[in-house]
Amino acid sequence: MMATAQLRSVAVAGATGLVGRQLVQRLCADPGVARVYALARRALEVADPKLVALPVDFSASPKLPAVDEVYLALGTTIKVAGSQAAFQAVDLDANLAVARAARAAGARRIGLVSAMGANADSRVFYNRVKGQLEQALAQLDLDALVIARPSLLRGDRAALGQAVRRGEIWGDRLDRVLRPLLPRAWRAIAAVDVAAALAHEVPRAQGRRVLSSGAMQGASQSRGG
Repeated sequence: MMATAQLRSVAVAGATGLVGRQLVQRLCADPGVARVYALARRALEVADPKLVALPVDFSASPKLPAVDEVYLALGTTIKVAGSQAAFQAVDLDANLAVARAARAAGARRIGLVSAMGANADSRVFYNRVKGQLEQALAQLDLDALVIARPSLLRGDRAALGQAVRRGEIWGDRLDRVLRPLLPRAWRAIAAVDVAAALAHEVPRAQGRRVLSSGAMQGASQSRGG
């Protein structure tokens, strides 16, 4: 008689964001997941029997219940944050604090929404911060670290109550015109595809794995939904 697979408990940081919200929905629909802890500053509009909303002050070290996996989808822009220091406090410090808290709560697997061009040695501040986070997470004692590096994200930020990013608007318009000419890795990618790729890979991966933007294109269709 086969043993029943143990159901997982997972946490999502940035659960009200573009990718985070998609992650919450997909993980709640996963029959292998028993509990989804949604970490966010704002109330969630999603309701599900598996879902537990945990209001979190990301400027402090959060306390988490026992979890098997954590998905890091916290992110902002320098314009919204107000300064490079404030941007780093969210994209690096807050994500890392959640990762450490999750690791202390038993998590052995992490999924990260990073960015194409992430490099700890980059001269570009944005890319450097993203790379520094990847580097810091790699130092944790984990079974798996899955890093998604999307290009320009597509999704309705206004519907989520988020500030619409002017660069994303123009980038999306250009992408629609030039998409047939662009390499797959440079095309804008739907947030739902990034979420689908992470939700599929994190429970299965071993060691450090990087998901390129091109490799994630269409993941929501190929992964059912």
